[in-house]
Amino acid sequence: MPSPSSSPLTVLSKCTLYPNQKSTLSDLKLSISDLAMLSCHYIQKGCLFPLPSLPFHSLLPHLKSSLSRTLSHFPPLAGRLTTDSHGYVYITCNDAGVDFLHACAPGYCIRDLLSPPDVPDPFKRFFTFDKKVSYTGHFSPLLAVQVTELADGVFIGCAMNHAIADGTSFWNFFNTFAEVCREATKISNVPDFRRDSILISKAVLKFPEGGPEVTFNPYEPLRERIFSFSREAIQKLKATVNSQKLRTDEELNAIEWIGKQSNDNYHNNKGKVEEISSFQSLCALLWRGVTRARKLHPSKTTVFKMAVNCRMRLAPKLNPYYFGNAIQSIPTYATAEDVLCRGLRWCAEELNKNVKAHDDAKVRHLVEEWESNPRCFPLGNPDGTAVTMGSSPRFPMYDNDFGWGRPVAVRSGGANKFDGKISAFPGREGGGSVDLEVLLAPETMEGLESDLEFMAYASSSWCN
Repeated sequence: MPSPSSSPLTVLSKCTLYPNQKSTLSDLKLSISDLAMLSCHYIQKGCLFPLPSLPFHSLLPHLKSSLSRTLSHFPPLAGRLTTDSHGYVYITCNDAGVDFLHACAPGYCIRDLLSPPDVPDPFKRFFTFDKKVSYTGHFSPLLAVQVTELADGVFIGCAMNHAIADGTSFWNFFNTFAEVCREATKISNVPDFRRDSILISKAVLKFPEGGPEVTFNPYEPLRERIFSFSREAIQKLKATVNSQKLRTDEELNAIEWIGKQSNDNYHNNKGKVEEISSFQSLCALLWRGVTRARKLHPSKTTVFKMAVNCRMRLAPKLNPYYFGNAIQSIPTYATAEDVLCRGLRWCAEELNKNVKAHDDAKVRHLVEEWESNPRCFPLGNPDGTAVTMGSSPRFPMYDNDFGWGRPVAVRSGGANKFDGKISAFPGREGGGSVDLEVLLAPETMEGLESDLEFMAYASSSWCN
């Protein structure tokens, strides 16, 4: 059988699909979280499934019909972006349609795609709209679905304009698509299209002629791996982090020069140790591993950026299924010396402190700050010190049964990838397991792979 890197992929058909009911939804004004994403690539996420029992000549019409019905629940996806005379950007729900592609790649097997240490390039070919910037949604579809036949499976990949949806909205659509395909009588999670929150602003974001471009080099050489963390490994990591109530003598000696020899930072105001969450423990582990692998100067400032869902942080809260972007970035800064010498607990506490502080007041402060200087979101890692955590292990990525079983894996395309970009997925086995999609410079990845602390908890082989 040909290697995955050389096997052909052929697009057999492409068509435009429309909602099966006409939209009655008015134009939706982009929020400040939406506008900031106009310089980002389309979201590219998809699921790898075992081969359906239904032959493709019967399956494809069913998928098309199901997508058409799903679009009636999500009218913005079949629309286009428009900018009015005042510079405000809207989604016009005009039923202009979405792209649907059927591709065939008989040289690819599930095991061959999932067993290599690095994520193979073919996954990037299972999506259309490669490196497409969201601003182009003014004249291009806002959604494209590609269904790719494999030798023993099928991949369903969705490319969705990032200026109209974040991960929460993306996966609600994907879940609903699967639900409709299973002939559900009604959908479980009805999207909320209201535009009445603090995120809807009178500020105008101005663009250069031709529209914005991504703020990073999308062609830099990178390695990409999926590191898996079992439920047991996560529990062990969390227990380790939360047992580090006191610094060791070695850690005290390492930071003695800055005169920080007390244990006060490890306790809250009542003298009790603050428990650190599993995910914050995992983020701290990653921050340390990547910082160590980069071999940064001890005085170099590093930053760990976490994307957070603001729906539940605002007062009043947004609907959990508010459709659009409702995310902000939480940066945590520390020198390489502190990240590496102060231990897992300290790093996790720094992350925890900033996440807890990101309340309604903080969200509103960042809204006001953006309104004073409207700008697109600056993705990237220009000085080589950043780690950017996106997606979420809470997203229901494996709750996608189109009628022939749950996915065997979740993968992304080539969109929005740069050195230090990390995406968190739930592990397939559930129970709190987590997969991290890690993008790093080749030499940094090599260092992370040999990092004893990091690899004590991680595994990276699906076929074991």
